[in-house]
Amino acid sequence: MMNYPGFTVAWARHVDEVRQAQRLRFEVFAGELGARLRTPLPNHDVDRYDDFCEHLLVRHGESGEVVGTYRALTPAQARRAGTTYAETEFDLAPLASLRPRMLELGRSCVHPQHRQGAVVLALWGALAQFMATNELDTMIGCASIPLMQDGLDAAGIWNRVRRTHMTPPAWRIAPRRPLPLPRDDHLVALDADPPALIRAYFRLGARVLGPPALDPHFNTADLPLMVRLADLPARYRRSVTGA
Repeated sequence: MMNYPGFTVAWARHVDEVRQAQRLRFEVFAGELGARLRTPLPNHDVDRYDDFCEHLLVRHGESGEVVGTYRALTPAQARRAGTTYAETEFDLAPLASLRPRMLELGRSCVHPQHRQGAVVLALWGALAQFMATNELDTMIGCASIPLMQDGLDAAGIWNRVRRTHMTPPAWRIAPRRPLPLPRDDHLVALDADPPALIRAYFRLGARVLGPPALDPHFNTADLPLMVRLADLPARYRRSVTGA
């Protein structure tokens, strides 16, 4: 367990702790964002990948309430699961050479009263330590953009990031269900700043793997991101890995 001002961070040790993360996910995804979840357990966000994942929890220091969570799927557990969640949305073939040391992140979730930088940095600090301990060097995951204005806001964000934060061409991936996008000459007029969370990921060294996928169940555009441990800013790398 790691302590931060006002918060503690630890990996779930038993199913009751996983259930706390799943309840928070349901509260945010279904209650706040209106996602249509297919879940076997009422008021919990549960899917087939949860049993294969490690679940990271951020707790409020005073109440002990889970206020942030990530789930992490290691290469070994991805083989046991037969696939990764990202593969349901994207063709990951261009990342084949990275997969033996690639961690998939998902279900990023922070309670609305605690969406300050401290919780996000606590989550990422623990993830970077986990990667170093397990000799992993690449993280992939999706940043979900709620669809508003018929998806034009997400299109404008894509137009901005495709010019500034793309991975090398060899690692570009394609969505299986692309977000409908205007023609390039119309797309330029939609230019929009990424939300604060995506900008925070960029400060941590994240790069965009390709255009967003449409997720109709969550009503989001899912932007695929990659972070390589070597690309973390030096101050984060030193503090969480000792490098």
